[in-house]
Amino acid sequence: MMFLKIYHHQTYGDNSRSKRILKKMGRIFLFSIIGFSFIGLSVFIYFAKDLPRPEVFTEREQVMPTRIYDRTGETLLRTIYGEEKRELVALSDVPDHLIKAVLAAEDDNFYNHHGVDFAGIARAILIDLKLRKPAQGASTITQQLIRSTFLSLEKSAKRKIRELVLTLELERRYSKDQILEWYLNQIPFGPNIYGIGEASRIYFGKSIQDITLPEAAVIASLIQAPSYYYPYGEHQDALLRRKNFILKRMLDEKYISEELYDETIQAVVEFVGLDSAFKDAPHFILFVENYLYQKYGGDFLKEHGLKVYTTLDLELQASAEKAVKEGVKINESYGSYNAALVAISPKNGEIMAMVGSKDYFGESYPKACVPGLNCKFEPKVNVATYGEGQQPGSAFKPFAYATAFKKGYTPDDVVVDEKTNFGKWGDQDYVPENYDGLYRGSVTLRQALAQSLNIPSIKVLLAAGIADTIATAHNMGITTLNQGSSFYGPSLVLGSGEVKLIDMVSAYGVFANNGLRVQPTAILKIEDNDGNIIEENKSATRRVISEEVCQMITNVLSDNVARTPMFGPRSLLYFPGYEVSAKTGTTDQYRDAWTIGYTSDLAVGVWTGNNNNSAIAKMPGIVIAGPIWRNFFQKALTLINY
Repeated sequence: MMFLKIYHHQTYGDNSRSKRILKKMGRIFLFSIIGFSFIGLSVFIYFAKDLPRPEVFTEREQVMPTRIYDRTGETLLRTIYGEEKRELVALSDVPDHLIKAVLAAEDDNFYNHHGVDFAGIARAILIDLKLRKPAQGASTITQQLIRSTFLSLEKSAKRKIRELVLTLELERRYSKDQILEWYLNQIPFGPNIYGIGEASRIYFGKSIQDITLPEAAVIASLIQAPSYYYPYGEHQDALLRRKNFILKRMLDEKYISEELYDETIQAVVEFVGLDSAFKDAPHFILFVENYLYQKYGGDFLKEHGLKVYTTLDLELQASAEKAVKEGVKINESYGSYNAALVAISPKNGEIMAMVGSKDYFGESYPKACVPGLNCKFEPKVNVATYGEGQQPGSAFKPFAYATAFKKGYTPDDVVVDEKTNFGKWGDQDYVPENYDGLYRGSVTLRQALAQSLNIPSIKVLLAAGIADTIATAHNMGITTLNQGSSFYGPSLVLGSGEVKLIDMVSAYGVFANNGLRVQPTAILKIEDNDGNIIEENKSATRRVISEEVCQMITNVLSDNVARTPMFGPRSLLYFPGYEVSAKTGTTDQYRDAWTIGYTSDLAVGVWTGNNNNSAIAKMPGIVIAGPIWRNFFQKALTLINY
């Protein structure tokens, strides 16, 4: 019994102590909750006290647009997010499939969360960790609306807290439908295009009620990056992929049936044309816009009233567009339906003119073709800068000769032009021919380059080294040709590797500038709204090849006597009284034709061919690209004085 009494006594004591501890912990926990709640409330009040009223969407300060000018600063080329083009629509007028496309693209949990989707944030973090890089955003529609309407561009904890506070407050005060209506009328869908009502009118020429499902998916695609996915820009393939992704999301969310998905994914979306306000140098303007968006971001451009002074010479641009359009009209009889032209000042890298296609506002050809697949002409694609470029044919030869000259060879050295088996490259022996099928025996390197002889040029390439020749091209401005030297083989000197027209013109400009490379630019200067210069072209130069080598190349390419046996004494490359260095190029299977030339003041390149890389007539570059190049250069010689 004693044992039992002692046992009960000990148990009672332990229980009393436990209760006291629990009570103490409970009080601590309660005070902690009260304390944290007080701190949280204080933080909320501190950050909320100066916040604007959420309903003041129409009373906010108007944003200042960015304006893009020509080089004189007198001609306005483009306004980015200037006077907002907006057509307000009621949510009740928006088709259900468009609403669901937006939700699938931006916030599929919109009607379930209270402004902040914590589940979405968790999913995004998990995916980011899995991919080992930032790949997922988790901003809700409400957060996007708050961010685009009220808050500054600063990236700070204070800004994030303010965003959170106002998001929760907006959700507390207003219905989901009201928030969604504000959002759909508020956000940008392209330059100067705000709200889904305006987007449907600009891109499809119809009211919002008539938007189809595939068109709805396109509109929803634009929200993420309206500049990048701009339907009239260079990333139409990316827009198509984004549209298809959203349709798949709609299928996954059971917004549409599998049958409707299969039908819609195959549908071709057609856009109406742009208005006349975009008529001056459209490819150049989009080239500038793409640079600005990449460097400064859309929000900055939209709100800070920048003045962008470009390098564009409107008179040269008009001459370039005229030469291209007239030249392609003639070239259509040769099966060549497109052309591009770039003109750059070698001394400072300024892009004076850029024509990305024969007619930006034209229609694809053939009429029933599919862009990106079988169109010989695609108006919106800027061939001068697109993708990996095109094969340059013999226009690539100067890089091999320059590399050889660096290693001690001279224009007077002799090489034998004869039938030659260069051994196995790939699955068979490589036994090339000259363009005319003739062999000339011993020729100087001057004659070989000036007359564009293939066999001597291959021998020069192998003597100079394929890898070293590629390195020379890279140093001079070629951004492609990134496979190993064995991938290209000796046919590299005949232009078997793809290059961009803008890169080729810039690289030839190095010859014109005696070995000094200047990065090509479309910007003279950029001013903020107060007139402060925030960016300016200083024409920084870097020596990439010796002056002596460049002078040898320039001398050979301007030697009319040396090229006469192949081109005749008064070819399109010859300008009496001017030292104009020039080179043509024709690809092996007659898919591309080039002419590139320069003086010390201007480098100009022309590409002709078809967007789908189909063959043209068996004519050399001097016949197809030469007339366009000469017509422009002849006019340019009377205009340039920079």
